[in-house]
Amino acid sequence: MILIEIGDNMNEKWSTVLEGFPQLARKAASEGIVLLKNNDKVLPIKKDDIVSVFGRCQIDYYRSGTGSGGAVHVPYTVNAIEGMKGNKAIRLNESLLHLYETFLAENPFDNGGGGWAAEPWFQKEMPLTDEIIKDAASKSNKAVVIIGRTAGEDQDNNAVEGSYYLTSLEERMVEQVTEHFENVIIVLNVTNIIDMNFTLNNPNIKAIMYSWAGGLEGGNALADVLSGDVAPSGKLANTIPYKLEDYPTFRNFGNKFQNIYEEDIYVGYRYFETFQKEQVLYPFGFGLAYSRFDIDVVSSKVQGEGINKTFEFTVLVSNVGEYKGKEVVQVYVEAPQGKLGKPVLELKAFKKTSLLQVGDKEELIVSIPFKDLASYDDGGATGYKSAYVVEEGLYQFRIGNSIRNHHVAIFDEEQGYLQTETVVVEQLEEALAPVMEFKRFKPGEEKDFGEFEVSLETVPTRTIDMKKRIYMNLPKDISYTGDCGIKLQDVRNEKHSIEDFVAQLTVEEMAIMIRGEGMSSPKVTPGVAAAFGGNSKSLLQYGIPVAAAADGPSGIRMDTGRKATQLPIGTLLACSFNEEVMLDVYKAEGQELLLNEIDTLLGPGVNIHRHPLNGRNFEYYSEDPYLSGVMAKSATLGMHLGGSSGTLKHFACNDQESHRFLVDAVVSERALREIHLKPFEMAVKEGKAVSIMTAYNPINGIWSASNYDLNTTILRKEWGYKGLVMTDWWANMNNPIEGGKQDKTYASYMLRSQNDLYMVVENFGAEKNILNDDIVASVKSGDITIGELQRSVINILNFILQAPVIEREIKTVDFVTIYPDSSLAKEEIDGDNPMYLNTKTNTSYIIDITSNGVYRFDVKLRNEKDELAQSSCNVLLNGTYVTSITQNGTNGLWKEDNFMVVNLGVGRYSLELEFTMPGIEIEWIKHTKTS
Repeated sequence: MILIEIGDNMNEKWSTVLEGFPQLARKAASEGIVLLKNNDKVLPIKKDDIVSVFGRCQIDYYRSGTGSGGAVHVPYTVNAIEGMKGNKAIRLNESLLHLYETFLAENPFDNGGGGWAAEPWFQKEMPLTDEIIKDAASKSNKAVVIIGRTAGEDQDNNAVEGSYYLTSLEERMVEQVTEHFENVIIVLNVTNIIDMNFTLNNPNIKAIMYSWAGGLEGGNALADVLSGDVAPSGKLANTIPYKLEDYPTFRNFGNKFQNIYEEDIYVGYRYFETFQKEQVLYPFGFGLAYSRFDIDVVSSKVQGEGINKTFEFTVLVSNVGEYKGKEVVQVYVEAPQGKLGKPVLELKAFKKTSLLQVGDKEELIVSIPFKDLASYDDGGATGYKSAYVVEEGLYQFRIGNSIRNHHVAIFDEEQGYLQTETVVVEQLEEALAPVMEFKRFKPGEEKDFGEFEVSLETVPTRTIDMKKRIYMNLPKDISYTGDCGIKLQDVRNEKHSIEDFVAQLTVEEMAIMIRGEGMSSPKVTPGVAAAFGGNSKSLLQYGIPVAAAADGPSGIRMDTGRKATQLPIGTLLACSFNEEVMLDVYKAEGQELLLNEIDTLLGPGVNIHRHPLNGRNFEYYSEDPYLSGVMAKSATLGMHLGGSSGTLKHFACNDQESHRFLVDAVVSERALREIHLKPFEMAVKEGKAVSIMTAYNPINGIWSASNYDLNTTILRKEWGYKGLVMTDWWANMNNPIEGGKQDKTYASYMLRSQNDLYMVVENFGAEKNILNDDIVASVKSGDITIGELQRSVINILNFILQAPVIEREIKTVDFVTIYPDSSLAKEEIDGDNPMYLNTKTNTSYIIDITSNGVYRFDVKLRNEKDELAQSSCNVLLNGTYVTSITQNGTNGLWKEDNFMVVNLGVGRYSLELEFTMPGIEIEWIKHTKTS
């Protein structure tokens, strides 16, 4: 067993928060706040205003969603009221604030017990009396009502009060406040869009603002915008309709076994603008400023020839209002319907101005490659099956500041660009086509105002021979040589090839490399999600270090309680429409990863906002693949520039949390390529992505982790990806040819698809094959080739060769040494060995060591939740952090496990348990001398 020696105080060994990073997070948060309404110029708050703030989330601020994507331990959180109190331009009604502080002291934040996916969607509001409202109105002239929501991993939103809809108490709060205040500002501290009907037909609601969940500096960012120190410039990354039922995905979301993507490419605004314009309350790309801007197209040019030509637009943006601000120029393309059928409008480019003072002007140049006009023909309707084609017809470029506010760019006095023939811009091969027949949306008869009737067409199904495809592309075996003395550093220094190095490894050693360990492996930075690479003594002797992966995407999750910077949620970042800010923020994230000796952050999350009830939408960016792709490439490139890397996730179609291990995404090849895979493609080709995580769910019958067309045909062959592919934690796989039953032990199917790394087995379980996977047996039986195993090992090693870990000293300490504490000499011993604790909360006890030696510590524990639940407990000896006990759900079953080996001298020791993520129940701990 290998444990890593650490210093007397964990804080002395690892830096965490990067200096200046929280300030960058604050800037990013302010850029993504979206102002939807501002009647009578009620905002910004003026110096002579006094503001009454209603809603408990002024204090119990949501800085992120729940689950692994939000579980960042932060050094502090600036809530909304702290942000406003700290802003010199805002004066508050302190007596009302005191009432909320008193109520919260008696009704503390409900975290659901702190367990995995236990936190409720909302917090119960303080009941308000007419006397409270009247008193507030007598002391102030404006009211801010803050409504909060959260959701996350393993917990979708729901179409109920307290989630998508307001609670009765919240509705009553809004009614009461608007009865007594003429100037009411609604602030939505939420992780996803919610029902907005409560804001309609109420003239006293003068302003509406989505502040989202803004990370650790979110309260300051909100105050910056409310006060006008920063002018709002965010734009909606999603369409907000009148009714939840209006979404095209409404009847196909949340199913247990099968999710039919009948909407096809018509996701979000692509659906509403094509079929149901009148159902939209707030359109995609919409967002107000405190000023007004004119957007004029100065010139429209076609640069270059053939399929490599580019459309270039020079756009003049003028601040013609009365306040400073920024504007976002958005370019949409209206394509001919042709034979394939297309959305009425699609976002193809955007650019944000710098800060413009009143009267200032700025010229922006926006370009769109001709190839970006192409649609994918998955059935051969154009005569070019499995190809991206630009169909003949008129292409109009509409330039403005939202999908509803734009004008047509003129080319040589023509309102658009006329393509005279259908052109193939990329010929590919059929991949990921469904095996089940179903129908999808397609524009039918044209109605008034550019809308179409919804018609249905049968989706093309798979025609290729998957077995033949796989076997024709098997990699060559590398002949085994045994140990030739080649170390991994020799490959780095170009003294030997990676193939020469891998030729030394046995099948058993390579199988160990395929297994990541975690969570909270003691081999890497304490509390992170996984350790992978040199997970055995023999691999370490070859110079293969152990790399670390940490949960993200909005900051580093370390279950020891170590602090890190938490960023605004992904949706807020996308609403900034500012790729330069994204690049700066994630460059700092890369630097913070480097400080914490972490080699990849498990993010960005780039799945599509297919439906607003997906609890994990907060980690993702948008309903639009282009906007999502720009954000994703900026994040991955930023972390690369900062010295570490990101892991794109969840590849692909992880569009609901309910039944995410089971639900089959039944989806057309066209929808996959144009919508759900497009952001990944952009991050791979433009963002220098080097790591990708596959999703839990199957796609068209084949689980993502073992899906050959996903991980090899498209990702590696078509996109040219050379990096690492890992599973999500405790994923299932099935046969990439035949489909069928799935299981965690089918790692051979994973390797066949070229998903390289299984995440995760228990700590110290890689060498033991504790999960009992079939890798070694399958190679020996010939079910997979040794070349397929070697191929994935090379992919893992190539990642390590580029990662920060290759620069660090390889850690090979066999156990931790802790010295006795003489101050404990007079304390009584708490109990026998084993010590029966029966605890779920922090505790400590004293152990008496009567003989020098190495001691193994074992624990009996359980977790009432299912296998996806995660919980953690720090273990300290004499105040020194030694390790963490981590455990996913055991469904209430007791299990015994070894959790540390430590060298102890004669004397007494205080063993402390610190529960950082509740859920574990410990019955006993015992220690046994091993040498």
